[in-house]
Amino acid sequence: IENIQEALDPLLEPLLLKATFKAGNVVMIRLGDNTVEYHEEFRLFMTTKLPNPHYSPEVCVQVTLLNFMATPDGLEDQMLGIVVAKEEAETERRRQMLVVESAASKSQLKEIEDRILKLLSDAKGNILDDEELINTLATSRIA
Repeated sequence: IENIQEALDPLLEPLLLKATFKAGNVVMIRLGDNTVEYHEEFRLFMTTKLPNPHYSPEVCVQVTLLNFMATPDGLEDQMLGIVVAKEEAETERRRQMLVVESAASKSQLKEIEDRILKLLSDAKGNILDDEELINTLATSRIA
């Protein structure tokens, strides 16, 4: 399906969910008022010309999104990585380790923030009396 918009036709829902059933030995799927035979190897490809589409969380769970948009910055990073990997393999290896460490740190920070926000929202009375919250805040400064 070409040129889809951010809202998908509800008729596609059974296909996206692969809501199939057997009628005898034949696998079937209901599309609107019609029941049609479904082949297990059927694949549905949808494309859009939207520069930065935002689909609902329900749609994102049902499909695999691929972004083929190439940006100059992305291409530059890829080319730089290839050149550095060939000429300075150790430097590229360290860069990749730093990228992984940075992602892990961001994930840890998000977990700490979520924990602190949960403790703050669950706090009863004076938050300074909540020992678990104070300890979490203290350990978050160390991490």
